[in-house]
This record gives sequence, structure tokens and C-alpha cells, in this order.
Amino acid sequence: MADTKMIAQIMGKPGFIAALDQSGGSTPGALKLYGIPESNYGSEAEMFRLMHEMRVRIITAPAFTGSKVIGTILFEQTMDGEVKGRPVPSYLWEERGVVPFVKVDKGLEAERDGVSLMKDMPELEALLERAVRLGVAGTKMRSTIRLPDEKGIAAIARQQFEIGERIAAYDLLPILEPEVLIKSPDKAGAEAILRDELKKGLDALSEGRQVMLKLTVPEQPDFYLPLIEHPRVARVVALSGGYRRHEACEKLAHNHKLIGSFSRALLEDLKHSMSDAEFNVALERSVGEIYAASTNKH
Repeated sequence: MADTKMIAQIMGKPGFIAALDQSGGSTPGALKLYGIPESNYGSEAEMFRLMHEMRVRIITAPAFTGSKVIGTILFEQTMDGEVKGRPVPSYLWEERGVVPFVKVDKGLEAERDGVSLMKDMPELEALLERAVRLGVAGTKMRSTIRLPDEKGIAAIARQQFEIGERIAAYDLLPILEPEVLIKSPDKAGAEAILRDELKKGLDALSEGRQVMLKLTVPEQPDFYLPLIEHPRVARVVALSGGYRRHEACEKLAHNHKLIGSFSRALLEDLKHSMSDAEFNVALERSVGEIYAASTNKH
């Protein structure tokens, strides 16, 4: 079972969750932003090695501690890797005070009814067993919503809660991430349907069961407060969704009790060519901005 201190930190401590879970499809783009073009590696193994080195550089940096970064979401291979000769999850919690989560989805199906459901996860249970063994607190899984289609969004919510139940059976805390795409032609309309569908799913959860939600910062400030205050919700975090950090933080700061869980917006200033001193200053600035937007509300 997840450490009760970990869960207490995730539920109540001021701060934000860092998303370091770029997978196969998004890794080349993340490395390119970091200053490593595809021409610099010739295989998937080399690509993931470079990505692991980047993540190790982040999680060992002075600013990456539980004082502001209360948790982090890892890619499966990062969870299985090592930092300074130790398994990544135990290093994060025992040395940095950061609660580890792991991304479990395997990508998206083709769009149907305005949404993209998650692909099947035939090896989910094996991954969950490994996560428990390595001391991970919970999981995250992403699906996407482009249109305000009631049938599609209901299917998204249903799939998220169904897989969440499989995850909770391993005493792991599931983060459900039904992302409304920021380029949706009717983002507010999609959010209204999603909020209703998520509330139905939350109301149906058994006594004592809790989930986290990871949602796009809404068009209307505090729109997700009814979900944040729901007794079955441990915490609600916001993804940056393609917004640059300044814009994502500005939007986040207008949503009370909503904290960040940024990926691209967290890492956007970090470059492979930086000296360690330059890298650490840039990461500290980024961490500080997201922490402020997560804790100081307008």
C-alpha cells in the first residue's frame, strides 16, 4: 500500500506536481526543445537514454525537492531506472521528499465522437505490481477531448473510472486525466459536459475510494471547484496543455484550490547546452513560478 505520508503530502501540502512522463511519441519533441535534435541519436534505446539523463539532471537539481515539488509523474522506463545507483522512486521520496507516480496508459485510439480513448493496456497489472514493489504512490493515464460530444465524453469518463478501479485494487492512487484540448473549437462546452460526467463517476465510487483528477485549466475560473471539493477527490491538478508557462501560470492563479501539474511549461527554458549552474537557475525560476501560481490565488 502507498505510504500514508506520501498520500497526506499529495492531498494537503502546498506545491505542485511535475510531469516528467513524456513517452515514445512525445520524447523526440521534448528532446528537441531541450536542444537535442533527432539527428543526435540513431535508435529508440539511445533516445530514451538521453531522456533519462535529462530527467536525472532535473530530479537531482537543488530546486527539485518536496518543499515546492510535492510529487512527480514518471514514464515507466524512468520508474524502472536508477539515479545515483538507487531506484528512481525511492531516491525521489527518501532523498528529495517528492512523491512518485507513474504514467500507465499506452497512448490513444483514433478519434471517435470527438474524443480519443486510451488504447488497451494488456500489461497493466504487471506494471502495477512493479509500481507497488518500487514504492510508487499512484498512477496517471491520459485521454483527450476535442469536441463537446456527450456520447464521446461519457465514454471518456467511463473508461477513466473503470481503469481507475483496476488501479485502486493495488492500493495505488489513480490520477484520471481526461484532457480537453486547448484548441477545441468549443472548449467551454466540452468542459461543461466533462464536469457533469466526472461528477457522476465520483458519486458512484464506493465509500472510502478516492481518485485524483488532472484537468485542463478551465475557460471559466473556479469552474472545477465542485469537483475539487467532492469527498471522493484527493486533489485536482492542472495540465499546461500547450500553453507557455507564463500563460499557464496566469490561468492557474485564477483557479482556487487547483494546483499545477505541468510538463512542457515546466521544462521550456531548460537546454542541454547549459552549464549546471545555468540549468539549476532556470529550473529554480520555473519551479518558483509554478509554485506561486499553485499557492497564491487571485
